[in-house]
Amino acid sequence: MSQKKIRAVYMRGGTSRCLVFHHGDLPAPGPARDHILLMALGSPDPYGRQLDGLGGGISSLSKACIIGPPTHPDADVDYTFAQVDVKSPVVDYSGNCGNCSSAVGPFAIDERLVKAADGETLVRIHNTNTRKIIVSHVPVKDGEAAVEGDFELAGVAGRGARITLDFTDPGGAGTGRLLPTGRPREWIAGAEASLVDATNPMVFVRAKDLGLVGTERPQAIDADRGLAARLEAIRVEAAARMGISGSAAVPKIAMVTAPVGFTALDGTRYESDRVDVVARVISMGACHRAFALTAAMCLAVAARVDGTLVREYTGKVAGDIRLGHPSGVLPIDAAVRLQSGGPWAERVTVYRTARRIMEGFARIP
Repeated sequence: MSQKKIRAVYMRGGTSRCLVFHHGDLPAPGPARDHILLMALGSPDPYGRQLDGLGGGISSLSKACIIGPPTHPDADVDYTFAQVDVKSPVVDYSGNCGNCSSAVGPFAIDERLVKAADGETLVRIHNTNTRKIIVSHVPVKDGEAAVEGDFELAGVAGRGARITLDFTDPGGAGTGRLLPTGRPREWIAGAEASLVDATNPMVFVRAKDLGLVGTERPQAIDADRGLAARLEAIRVEAAARMGISGSAAVPKIAMVTAPVGFTALDGTRYESDRVDVVARVISMGACHRAFALTAAMCLAVAARVDGTLVREYTGKVAGDIRLGHPSGVLPIDAAVRLQSGGPWAERVTVYRTARRIMEGFARIP
């Protein structure tokens, strides 16, 4: 046989898509595993289409998840996330994907890795990238993860069964500290920025400081090469200050602005009273068409921390923080309290939908 067959499930998790593999079907971490993930998704592709694989040509559609037996005493399964670059032969394991996290619980239930009960089943997930526990509340019908429901997720057509994800103790996932430099804001490359690490490390800057309104469409942001160069310069310097080096995936950088009316990519109009903050996030060098979920969770935590640029715009919001992004509005809840004289992130709660799209084998040359 000219190509190797490896079991795989193709899933949508939130506003991302991913190939999901069983840990036992893949080689140990290293070049052989990376080769499989690259070939399965169609990378590297200098044309940016991933035509020879299952990727979709943008970072949110070029992801893989590896699920295996738990190595943490509080978990039902282990979950490793892999961000596969589109144009270069790079597989990045330095952070997690919140959207893909929503696919893990349904996968574990449908693959009979956990025992399910109709109604709702809790799946305790150990994310090996961040060494954090995620509790997934998965709706179940007839012994399988439910798909149909009335929850509408901005950026995904139609409605689905709502999955609640509790990310416990999300602070310091990448650097060991919620505020990696010990400060809620600082100057980097001529712009004021907040460096926050919750679920994934993030850099927040004001859109207006970069000459933007903050409601620009992703295509317009991607087309501005001068802006891209400045954002990357800020991101790289921020990474050095946070103690992160050599990663294209983290930290991510987001541009935030005060509540303002905007029109989403599907043409829906949102007025300023429906949002608490508006933002755009850059992932793997491109503006996300929705908002990377781990970035949104970090934003929600930053909104609860005095002195950050996000808190400057949201103020002391009670309840869900309503994030306006290119595809609509995303509600996120975060709990932050003081511990040992500094802010400590207790949890972040988000809501997603997920669907198993295809199952079978990935063919690898």
